[in-house]
Amino acid sequence: MNIREIQEQRELEMLPPYACPSSKSRGREREEEKCPIRTDFQRDRDRIIHSKAFRRLKHKTQVFISQDNDHYRTRLTHTLEVSQIARTIGNALMLNTDLIEATALAHDVGHTPFSHSGEEVLNDLMPGGFRHNENSVRVLTVIEEGSGGRGLNLTWEVLDGVLFHSGFGKKGSEAGTLEGQVIKLSDKIAYVQHDIDDSIRAGILK
Repeated sequence: MNIREIQEQRELEMLPPYACPSSKSRGREREEEKCPIRTDFQRDRDRIIHSKAFRRLKHKTQVFISQDNDHYRTRLTHTLEVSQIARTIGNALMLNTDLIEATALAHDVGHTPFSHSGEEVLNDLMPGGFRHNENSVRVLTVIEEGSGGRGLNLTWEVLDGVLFHSGFGKKGSEAGTLEGQVIKLSDKIAYVQHDIDDSIRAGILK
C-alpha cells in the first residue's frame, strides 16, 4: 500500500457513514492517474492554493477598501477564516476535513472586486445575471489552466460545495455532501461576525 491508500483506508475506518471519504469520490471530469501520496481531496486543496485565482483574492475587497486600513479583511483573509471555522465544525462532526478545506479555499475564487457591490453591478449588466458562486465554478473548470487541460479538474464534491455555498437552484437546495453544507454555514458565520468587526474598526458602528 502506498501513502494515499493508507490514508484512504484510515478514512474508511474512522469516518462515520454520513461523511464523504476520499476513495468514494464521484471523480473528476477528466480521469487522472492517482497520486501515490495525496488523496483526491488533498490534491484539490493544493491545486487551489497554488492557483492564480486564489492569489488574486488578496486584492479583492471583502467590505471595506483595504488600502484605507491594513487590518480590514480582504476576500483572501475571509476565505482563510471560513476555512478555519469550517474545519473546526467538521472536526466536531467527524467529517472529511480535507474535502472541507479544499471547498472552503475555493468557494470565493470567482468573486468580483468591490465586494457584493461589484456583483450587483455585473448582475444588472449581464444577460441572465451574475452570481459569484457560479463564476467560481467557471474559474475552476474553465479559466484556470492546469492538470493537463482546461481548468483545475477538481473532484465533483469540491465543485458541488462551491456551487451551493451561497444557494443555487431551488430554494432550500443544499450541497450533496455534509462537508459542502458546512461551508455554507461557515461562510455566514464568518461574514456576519467579521463584517461587524470591520465596521467597528471603520467607526461606522460604535
